[in-house]
Amino acid sequence: MNVLNGEIILKKLDLTKQDKEVVEQALTYWRDHAMLDEQKVEELKRSIDEKGFEWKILARYAFWVALVSLVFSVLSLFADDALVRFVERFYETPNIVFCLFFAGLAIVFYMLGFRNKKKYPANTFSNETMMLAGSFSTAACIGFLGQVLDRSTSQYTFLFLLSIFVYAVLSVKLNSKLIWVFTLVALGVWFATETGYHSNWGFKFWGMNYPLRFTLFGLLLTAFSIWGQPKVQVLQPFQPTSYVVGLLYSMIALWCLSIFGNYSSFDAWTQVRQYHILYWGVLATALSLGLALYGMKMKDTISRDIGFVFFILNLYTRFVEYLWDNINRTVFFLLLAVSFWFVGRWAEKVWSNDQTSRS
Repeated sequence: MNVLNGEIILKKLDLTKQDKEVVEQALTYWRDHAMLDEQKVEELKRSIDEKGFEWKILARYAFWVALVSLVFSVLSLFADDALVRFVERFYETPNIVFCLFFAGLAIVFYMLGFRNKKKYPANTFSNETMMLAGSFSTAACIGFLGQVLDRSTSQYTFLFLLSIFVYAVLSVKLNSKLIWVFTLVALGVWFATETGYHSNWGFKFWGMNYPLRFTLFGLLLTAFSIWGQPKVQVLQPFQPTSYVVGLLYSMIALWCLSIFGNYSSFDAWTQVRQYHILYWGVLATALSLGLALYGMKMKDTISRDIGFVFFILNLYTRFVEYLWDNINRTVFFLLLAVSFWFVGRWAEKVWSNDQTSRS
């Protein structure tokens, strides 16, 4: 909304060509049936405009391609003989030098990102790209610092705890949800290394292997995002992100648990038949279905979509586990086709409900 010479000028509503045609048809229909007068219809038509080229989407993809190209350029470095010989000169360089180098690089990226965010707040993608580069540099710095320390010492896990603090402070200071994702990933890495250290890097900690540990870890993170995070003012903007990441931690770990069970080694798992751990599969399928139904009932699209995806994933995992070697291939794929038809119908129904609720 703008004010010009005392008059309020509304910003035009940008619509795609198809949406603009639909709105104009609706306005014409209402005019023809005397629901709107001609003057009002013309006024409303002038308030909409056809959306131009999606520069925002182009910018997003361009920055993604830039990051991917950067990764490939680093990989290509090791495929070039001349460059390999050049890099080999650094093999004898102490890890602490690389640690300090990436620390300095991270500071530069964060400073540029913070400055650009204040100076050009509308340049979302370029600013986030700077933050992402800074986050990767921070991870590289901590990684090289870990090479300096012995993995058998408690300082090794302390590094990941330090990275959580660094990422969390940066997330709040820079108001970056992207860096907050790195915070939660670092939290998961710290949890894995800390429990691994206390179990002498074995599979079991307090009788739990990694999938079972991360199932509980994800549930705790989800619970914190729902009941604890809203009470901390500086963390409130990141609550939806924590909710999504917490659910993903839980559901991915639970899906892995339904396949591998709570066994302490890969060899122990290969010695048992899959039906011996059927209860984990039933639990994973039931919880994912419950999450999907809860999301549909409470209009929570996040839990609905995550629950639906993992319900299907668990269902087809069980389908392959117990039927692939036990029934005719023709019958197998016929059942697969029929089941996917039902999945498509369910998805279509959910989509239709979404469209109805929005209209």
